[in-house]
Amino acid sequence: MGETNKKYYRINSLEKGLKALEAIVENGELTVTRAAALLNLNRASAHRFITTLRDLGYVRKNQHNHYEATFKLLELGMTQVGRFEIRRLAKPYMRDLAARFDETVNLGLLDRGQVVYLDKVESREMLRMDSGVGTACQPRATALGKAMLAFLPPDELEGHILTAEWAALTPNTIVSQDKFLKELEKVRRQGYAVDNEELAQGLYCVGAPIFDFKGYPAYALSVSGPVGRLKPLKEIPGRLLEITAQLSGQLGYRGGREETKRPPRPPAPGQ
Repeated sequence: MGETNKKYYRINSLEKGLKALEAIVENGELTVTRAAALLNLNRASAHRFITTLRDLGYVRKNQHNHYEATFKLLELGMTQVGRFEIRRLAKPYMRDLAARFDETVNLGLLDRGQVVYLDKVESREMLRMDSGVGTACQPRATALGKAMLAFLPPDELEGHILTAEWAALTPNTIVSQDKFLKELEKVRRQGYAVDNEELAQGLYCVGAPIFDFKGYPAYALSVSGPVGRLKPLKEIPGRLLEITAQLSGQLGYRGGREETKRPPRPPAPGQ
């Protein structure tokens, strides 16, 4: 791509806005006049960029009428760092689960309406789940997805429900919004989710959420395998909940299950 095309795709106003944010962060706090001088802008332009950053929650005006960065930047950074940190933290627990039950263990998150597999420890059995790291699938038909969806804030959950695809993947797939919301209520009560051949026939999965320092269901951990081997293992949910509670604590979560159990059920479409 030539230099002309690169400039065509470059958004100058976005660049200037980000530079204004960087200047405030690097200097601790700035007046509009000082920011304008640092950015080589007139005062009116600098004020527009900083006001936009304030309205978006990235900066605020302090008692000295100077602008300073908010903790929104830290939260974004912690979220991104956490995606890498969670793999390191979860790996020993995943190996423990895989060794104890000899089934595949998956770590996932929700991203743009899909469950994305962040990491896995595979079963040594010949017949096993085979979803590669980085692949994505419908959350409504997976234990990972249901475990996270059940504990989302109500407005975010409603967005997932309204935009989900409801086609059947197997005869066991839940295709009714009302039945799916009742399924999520069950997940909240017991703390874990089950995929009973809903994603693929013959596959059974148990998953539980991992909460971050804000109490948000940022990740989930699951044990998956053939229904005939996995379904009779009644001790899996208890062990999985113990491990996800420990991982949540390591991410800074200080609540208990009772504090995260039941966000209000979102209304069904049209109600």
